Amino acid sequence: MAEDINNSYLTNGVIATLQVIGGKWKPIILYILLTEGTKRFGELRRMIPTITQGMLTSQLRELERDGMIVRRVYQEIPPKVEYCISEHGQTLSTVLNDMCGWGFHHIEHKKNKEDRDQPSLNFTDHEIDTRA
Repeated sequence: MAEDINNSYLTNGVIATLQVIGGKWKPIILYILLTEGTKRFGELRRMIPTITQGMLTSQLRELERDGMIVRRVYQEIPPKVEYCISEHGQTLSTVLNDMCGWGFHHIEHKKNKEDRDQPSLNFTDHEIDTRA
């Protein structure tokens, strides 16, 4: 009998990775912090305009809890909070770069498939009626 995928040793690494960086926003947040450096909340919000404030807050908290990012609070008025990728989070650089590269490859693959699926507009001379 086949082993349950959740209990399979072969999938444990993928499952652990997805538990930390899975979802729509976490990889994007991590990639921004990895490539762009330290950002304030408002900067992240502007860089990801389709994310809600609540969702960004939630995702940042989860990433901080999992040790992927560091939240720095400066005691000043108004309060200043910055987020940066942690040393442990930096170990995701190859994963995130590979995801980015694969994404561009996939976009090109989809574009080529759409081009192949388009009906040809080649007409022979006898198919064109020039009588108007």
